[in-house]
Amino acid sequence: MHLVYADEAGKVYDHPEWLALGRSADMVVELLGDELIPLPDGATLVGLPYTRPIGLHIESGEMRPLPGEVQAVGALLPQGFTRLALPGYMKTDKTQKLPLFGYAAVVWKDDAFYVAAHRSDNPEPWNPLACDRDAVQSGVDELLARYPDNRLYRHLSHCALGYECLTASNTFLQRLEGAVPVSYSCNAGCFGCISEQPDDSGFPAPQTRMNFKPTADELTQIMLEHLKTPEAIVSFGQGCEGEPSTQVRLIVEAMRRVREQTAGGYININTNAGLNDYIRAIVDAGLDLMRVSTISALDEHYNAYYKPRGYTLANVEKSLRYAADHGVYTSINYLIFPGVSDREEEIEAMIDFVKRTGLRLIQLRNLNIDPESYLELIPPARGEVYGMKQMLDIYAEELPDVVLGSYTHVPPRRAAAGGR
Repeated sequence: MHLVYADEAGKVYDHPEWLALGRSADMVVELLGDELIPLPDGATLVGLPYTRPIGLHIESGEMRPLPGEVQAVGALLPQGFTRLALPGYMKTDKTQKLPLFGYAAVVWKDDAFYVAAHRSDNPEPWNPLACDRDAVQSGVDELLARYPDNRLYRHLSHCALGYECLTASNTFLQRLEGAVPVSYSCNAGCFGCISEQPDDSGFPAPQTRMNFKPTADELTQIMLEHLKTPEAIVSFGQGCEGEPSTQVRLIVEAMRRVREQTAGGYININTNAGLNDYIRAIVDAGLDLMRVSTISALDEHYNAYYKPRGYTLANVEKSLRYAADHGVYTSINYLIFPGVSDREEEIEAMIDFVKRTGLRLIQLRNLNIDPESYLELIPPARGEVYGMKQMLDIYAEELPDVVLGSYTHVPPRRAAAGGR
């Protein structure tokens, strides 16, 4: 398992005299053979700026940074794959922050790249290589011509063509889960928000947040177009917006109009679920699916990352319980990080949280963050760190009725949701 590194020009090499290492939080760790899988289709190798790789020098047996003008290399994984370890590296300039991506350890093994990862879901529906960019362009042209005054379609066309966002692309391909952003404001100040960052954060937001309030007509047009496809999902709450439930009246009105015209497909909301009254209204309007973003079931950790405004983790739990009790297929968008999510106290708290809320699905999402900044923000470990692979095994054993996946799944039958 040879160390992989990049030169100043960004060209990637393996080093035959050094073995690769990984990181778990701030600890450099050995990478085990059963933690490695071949680099998946759709993964991207990237250099980590202002870093040097740490490896094990074979001849001396010493663990140290690789000499020379080199930088560490990580893999960005597509949907369906859970990162098990960070790349082994040290920063050459501790004032610099890494761009907001989820870096996974990568090695050279058996004449191929391998990554420290676990396949948690079927990757094909969200494989970026399976998204035909010419077809997306054709879909954009067709729908913009059909709805020239719909600002949401124009906004999503930039997300699909400029950012190559797969959910926005699905809107124009009219398949799977399609985006319906609705809110420019938020009731949280997430440390790793990808659409809005304070000027002094040091993190450039990789996406631009929507800056207008759509109309019920604009929402309804997009929803009805997408729901023509069997098993399609229309989804409020995207990376390019704030908290969707802050636009509760608009969402409820659009849902009412849509359900007056079709019972097809599924309506989903991606939300922090902190606004109980608003979530209740959306559930009561006929919501089918709800995905709630969380990073922890421990208040101190949750609050440090989300910086909630006017709500608590108890409010989140209350919303999830209400939705589950009213036939909504509920899941969490669980932002996970090696060396943190696999702590003993984190696992125990999450198991209890899942059981109390009646969750059906845990969507494992690799946290996109600068590791050093995140670790400075959150509480230190209190108990044992089990490792990410063992964490997944524990969840599978303790929560046998809960699906472990990576993205929203259509329930086997929609009778419960559609029967309200």
